Parts: sequence; C-alpha cells; structure tokens
Amino acid sequence: MTENSFGSWARILSNLVERYGNKRAFAIAYAFTLFVAVILSCMFYYVALGVVEIVDISALFFLTAVIAPALIMMSVAAMREVHSSKAYLESATQQEKMLNQTLKDNINRLNSEIDERKIALHAKHRAIDELRKEIAERKKTQQELAQQGMLLRSIVDSSPDLFYYRDENGVFAGCNKMFELVMGKSSEELIGKSVEQIYSEQYLPKVLETDSQVSETQQPLTLDVEYPVEGEPRWFEMRKLPFINDKGEYIGLLAFGRDITSRKEAEQALETAYKDKGKFIATLSHELRTPLNGIVGLTRMMLDTDLTAQQKSWCNTVFSSAETLGNIFNDIIDLDKIDREQLDIATDSINVSDFINDVVNFAGLIADQKGLEFTINRSGILDVYALLDPTRLRQVLWNLINNAVKFTHKGNVTLECRRENRDDGPWLTISVIDTGMGISEDQLERIFEMYYKAPDASGSNAIGSGIGLAVTKALVQAMKGTIAVTSQEGKGSRFDVEIPLQLCNAPKEQSYAGRSLYILLVEDVPLNAEIATNLLEQRGHEVIWAETGEDALSFVETEDDLDLILLDMQLPDINGDVVARQIREDSHFDHLPIVALTANVRSAEQELEGINVQGALAKPINTTKLDKMLAELFGIEAQKNKQSIDIREALSQPEYSDLDIETICDFVESMGAAAFQRSCDLFTKLSPKYCQELREAVAQNDIEEYGAVAHKVKGAAGSVGLQLAQLQAKKMELESEGKEEETLLNWVSELEAKIEEGQEALHPLIAKLAEDQ
Repeated sequence: MTENSFGSWARILSNLVERYGNKRAFAIAYAFTLFVAVILSCMFYYVALGVVEIVDISALFFLTAVIAPALIMMSVAAMREVHSSKAYLESATQQEKMLNQTLKDNINRLNSEIDERKIALHAKHRAIDELRKEIAERKKTQQELAQQGMLLRSIVDSSPDLFYYRDENGVFAGCNKMFELVMGKSSEELIGKSVEQIYSEQYLPKVLETDSQVSETQQPLTLDVEYPVEGEPRWFEMRKLPFINDKGEYIGLLAFGRDITSRKEAEQALETAYKDKGKFIATLSHELRTPLNGIVGLTRMMLDTDLTAQQKSWCNTVFSSAETLGNIFNDIIDLDKIDREQLDIATDSINVSDFINDVVNFAGLIADQKGLEFTINRSGILDVYALLDPTRLRQVLWNLINNAVKFTHKGNVTLECRRENRDDGPWLTISVIDTGMGISEDQLERIFEMYYKAPDASGSNAIGSGIGLAVTKALVQAMKGTIAVTSQEGKGSRFDVEIPLQLCNAPKEQSYAGRSLYILLVEDVPLNAEIATNLLEQRGHEVIWAETGEDALSFVETEDDLDLILLDMQLPDINGDVVARQIREDSHFDHLPIVALTANVRSAEQELEGINVQGALAKPINTTKLDKMLAELFGIEAQKNKQSIDIREALSQPEYSDLDIETICDFVESMGAAAFQRSCDLFTKLSPKYCQELREAVAQNDIEEYGAVAHKVKGAAGSVGLQLAQLQAKKMELESEGKEEETLLNWVSELEAKIEEGQEALHPLIAKLAEDQ
C-alpha cells in the first residue's frame, strides 16, 4: 500500500470521523473492514487454491473481527492525532501569519510614531524657539510698559490738575501728587479708604450727591468746588466721569480737577465791577431823572391847564425834549443790561395803528423843529391788536427818527409802516428814510457797533454817544426781529426794522373806579412827591408823604388805615428794599400792598427778590400804568363788595380758627378767589423747595441762609393765611442763632407739619370761596 493510498484512506477515515462522529465512523469502518477481509480472503483462496473454504474464510473473518477494532481504533486515534496536529499546524500557521501581520503593523506603526516623534521634536524645538522669542518680547514689552507707566505716572504727578479714581464702592484706588497735596495726605493714606473716611461732614453730602448722579446717569458731570488747601480757600473745576467696562457696567469713577481760583477771583472781581457799574448807572440815572421827572411832571400838569397855542407848543417842545433826554437815560440803562445779558421784553396787547400815530406825533414835532418835512406812508391792515413791547419799540423808532433828523439838514424824513403776511405769519416792517448826509459804504458794516460814531463830511466823528444804534439793534433782536441799513453818501439813509406780529384780542379796559384809597407816598424829592401827589389826588385818593425810610416806617406803625405804599427805591437814609423788608417782618402788615417806584424796574425787582411786594412802577409815573396798577390791586366789582360781609361771616367758623381769616378775606376781596387759589397753589409748589433749602442750610451750617429762607416762608405762608406756619417760620427766622443742628431740623419738620395742617384747612375753604364768588 503506497503512501498516497494510505493518505487517501486516512483522509477517508478522517472524513468519516468528521462527518459521522467516532462511533458511527468506527462502525462503518469496522463493517467495511470485515467486508473487505471476506472479499480478499475469498479472492486469495480462490486464486491460490482454486477452492473457497468456508472455514478458512470464517477463520480469517474471525481474526479480522478481533484485530480490526484495535486497528481501526488505532487508526482513528492516529487520524485524530493527525487531525489535531493538522489543526494545530493550521492554527499555528494562521497565528504565525497573524503575528507576522501584527508585527508588520507594529513595525509600520512604530515607524509612523518615530516619524511623528521626529516631527513633534522638530515642532517642540520650533515652539521652544518661539517661546524664547515671546519671552524675550514680553520682557521687552514689560520693560516698555514699565517705562511708559513710569512716564505716565510722572506726567500725571507733574500735572497741575488733580486726578483720582474710585471704584464702584467709593473706595479710592489711585490718585496723583496734586490730589495728595490738595487733600494733605499721601497716596498710602488715601488708597483703600472710602469717601466717608476722607472727606469732612462739610463736603461729604455734596460729594455723595454728585457721585450718585454720575453712577445713576452714567454721564459726565462738571461743577465748581471750593476746598481749602493749606488753610487757604481754593476753587477747582471738577469733572467727574463714569468708568464703564466692556459690558456697559459701571465699575468706578474718574475725577479731574483744575485749580480755577484765579479765574474765580477774576469772575468775582468782574461781577463786583458789574454790580458797582450797575449801581453807578442806577444812581446816575436816578440823579439825572430826578430833575427830569420834575420837568416831565410839571409839563404834563401845564398841558392839562388852559394854555395858548404858542404856550402849548412850547410845553410840547419841553415835554418832547425831556422825553428825548429820558431816551438817552434808557440807552445808558439798556447798555448796562446788554452788557449783563439782562435785556427784557415785556409784551402787551397794543393797537398797532394807534402806536404808529403816537410815534408820528413825536416824529412830526422834532422834524418841524428843524424845518424838515415829515411824511408817513402806511400799507396793509394796521388797525389790529398785537403782542408787542411798546416801550422798547418806541425806543427803537425814536432812536432812528432822532438820528434821521439829526443828520438831515434839509429835505425830508419819511416813516413807512407795512404789514406783510409771510409764510411764517404776519410781520410789521417799519422804515425810517432820510435825505441827509448818508453813510459811506466802508462805514456801513460798523454802524451798529458799540461806541462807534461814523465820521461826518468834515472827517470828524459825528455827534452823539455812539451807543444808540447798538442798543437799537439789541432791542430789535430781543424782539426776535431784524434791522438793516442801506445808504448812499450825500443822498441819505434807510433803516428797515422787521418785527414778527403775534396778533391778539383787544385788552380789557382796566381802570380803578372803586373807593378812595389812603396811600403812603415815600419819595425823597419834593418835586417828584408833589407831582405824584397831584396825580393821585386828581383820582380822589388821600396821600400822606414820607421823605425818608424812617419816616415811612413810622407812618406804617401809626397809620392803621393805609391801603397802599408807593415806595421809592433810593432814599437818603435807607434803601427802599430795606424799608419793604422791615415792613414785611411784621405779619400784621402782610396784607398791605407795596408798589416800588424806580427808574430801573428790573434792578428794583432784583433788589426786592424774596420780599412780598405787589409790583413796580417806572418813574416818571405813567398815568395809564398807575391806573392799571390800582385796578389790579383794588378793582373790586360791586357784586364782590356786597358779598364781602357774607364771606367774612362764613369764614368765622371753628374749623378755620388756625387760619388768618382777616388776611384771606382782604386778599379775596381785593384780588378775587381765583387769584387766592393761584397763590395757594404756588405756595403748595414752593413750600417743599423751601423746606429742602432749610435742610441744606443746616447741613452747610449756614445760619444766615436758614434765617433768610425762613423769612421767605414766613411771608409766603402769611400771604395765604397759614397763621401757624407763619408763626413757626418767624420763630425759625428770629431764634435760629446758636441752636443745635438737631433743633433746627426738628423745627423744619414742625414747619412741614403745620404747612400740611394749614393746607388741609385751606382746601375746603378755597372750594367755599370759589362757590361764593
């Protein structure tokens, strides 16, 4: 049997084992072996002997049956071992292949890692080089920053302006040398400290208030602050700015301060100079107006008498001359007002046509005096009422007409008045045209400059003060108008004034036709007193005259039936504002009207600020304005007079016992319930402000201001009949000196309570008065 055939049989046997299992494969192999043994023995015996014996075949079959199992088992075992060896070899071969593949993969991965490590190593070297460069650059940058920081610190410290920074909690985080100098402390003493630890109680409230304002609004704030430095008061212009991060959150406060002491001192000196100049002008005007008032007053009185035509013409000339001189005084006063930016425009309802007629009368008179022809040209509807300042507009036209007459030696002066309807409303255009000497073209641009006087034909400056046209332009601009000039030398000039017209209804006629009044006239010039007395007595009033302030105070104390005080502001002993203030200090006279007589109404209003006065009249007294003032103060309708007794009886009830009923009744009877209600509403609006000012005065330890505000409250409370509040304010005014801060603040709280209590009583009272009226 060859090796291949054995291998074939081995494979067959192995396949049987694999296919049928050990037992079934054994059975099949055993049966097949017996079958093969029988066939082979038969063939052997038949070939060898020619005869096939059953015995021989059985013996061989038996021998095969006995030997075959062992052989088969050995073959099967051998086959199993061979098969296991084969499987092991195949597995080993497979594992070797896998191991070889893994080894190849590991070698490839190792090669890759080696390459990556080489790359990483190179990158590491590059990174180290970059890091070294960055470190070097950072060191260089840090050095530069340190140098810049030192430079910036040096600049900040060498700055004459102070600087500091505080965080959102108000803790100091940085400052410069100037701030250290101002505060008198080093940066070590300042940084890390809160506002409360640095500033004294005198300055702390204002600091906290402004800090809070900056943090809440996140807007810069600029204010002037006075602070002592080395014992000397210094002024600083402080600018506080919010410090905001990139998220828009408030994280601190920056503050810069500049020493403006010299500027403040200059401003104060300038203000003092302005005041001195104003006083000088007011005094000069008063002294000049004193004789002028006599001329105007006596001339007016003479014009009311029977005169011949020539005498009346002379009186008119005197009167117009005095009015012209008065205009010069007005220019002087207005010049001061323009300088202080205090030029006022007081509009009133006037008839434009009537106003022009008044101007024409004046213009025709002065033109006739020089032998010039005066003409008036009108166009458009002028018979309308408009809100204009007749005094200022008349002053403008008188200046222009006077100049036209002054610089025209022959020919004519023309006044053109036109009403023009434009897109923005009606306008009044007034032109003053003359045939005089004219103005050269190179002088036209400067004609409205202050103190400028154009040279005349001879080359010398023209006569005059050089302020008239400057004042005229300022007045026109204050009335929201324009003025322009065109001129041709030797042929005359044309001045065009354009004023916007605000049309309105005709004013209600106001005249006093009530009872005769008992009036105290305080006037130091006998002539002025005589004129004013005559004007008042012509209207049926009784007048007593006081020449000095002391005399006036004596009359107020002794005369119980006074209805009105006409008070001159400049008296030989004490000024009119002092007299008015002393009268108002006694609450018994709170209801007594005081009207100031002055050459400068605005100046008088400033002097009388905070004093309860009922108005001011310009001198010389204008009869129309006098009648209007009396009508406003005492123009009581007959129906109100009949109701006055009923009102007093109705108000004499127990619920009104805390109110000054007499004052309230006098107020209502003279001014009306509506005016009383307006006064009460005004007091309700102002009283919280006054109380706040009282507390601020306490915080600043300003007893003088405390008393002054208390005086205001006393007068205001008395004017609306709040008797308890008035008495409390009087106590605060007179007894505040030397009192402790807690007492002063308690008084303010008591005042607020009494004001509230009085106002609660006033509400039903006002309703009742309105119903009765």
